[in-house]
Amino acid sequence: MDLKQAAIKLDQAAMKAQPIEQLTKEHHFNLDEAYEIQRLAIQERITRGEKLIGLKMGFTSEAKMQQMGVHDMIWGRLTDSMIIENGGEAELAKYIHPRAEPEICFHISKDINGEVALEDLDEYVDGIATAIEIIDSRFENFKFSLEDVVADNCSSIGLAIGEWQKPTRDIQNLKMEQFFNSELVADGSSADILGDPWKSLQAATRLAAKYNEPIKAGYVIMAGAATAAIFLKPESDVEAKVENLGEVRFQVI
Repeated sequence: MDLKQAAIKLDQAAMKAQPIEQLTKEHHFNLDEAYEIQRLAIQERITRGEKLIGLKMGFTSEAKMQQMGVHDMIWGRLTDSMIIENGGEAELAKYIHPRAEPEICFHISKDINGEVALEDLDEYVDGIATAIEIIDSRFENFKFSLEDVVADNCSSIGLAIGEWQKPTRDIQNLKMEQFFNSELVADGSSADILGDPWKSLQAATRLAAKYNEPIKAGYVIMAGAATAAIFLKPESDVEAKVENLGEVRFQVI
């Protein structure tokens, strides 16, 4: 399998908002190769002028890991073109079959060049915020294998981040809610993110080190979802609230 061509195929699918068939229907490749496809696809975007701004974590609930038959989280890369300003607009035509989910986001204060122990993470974080991630698989019918979704940057396509709050360790059981046009459409607890979102950040340092992806000062780390992802609808106001961490919103146009 030509990993570069697979990466270009995924990159073009995202650019044109046109779904493609799962890569694994034509080729077998392993997880390490899937991460290399992801890296190469993001490199296409960097070559066009985008900048890396952080990482996102996926499969951060035991239920999701069991559903996918895996025993570890997955991760993807975030670039500046994915940012939706708090209170801004998201253009539905840019996506294929987008869904939104409320998350908790960490702001990194200094470079991380290897795995960091859970108890030592405080010195690397200077902010925590409510966030929304938009996921949008580039595969037809939102169907994929583990290798497919990793190659496809873990379905990540957009993020909105609320106001940064002073870091605290006490975020293990915060109420998390998502609203469309002021109607509650999903709710959960931050406890559904590995029991504690800080554990997701720790896992990010481990996996980034494994795949030689330094986490730099100024990066954001999306800790993962605590609710189901809800399909975006035209002309809707999307809002997420996390207890003690505030809110974030954008308008779908």
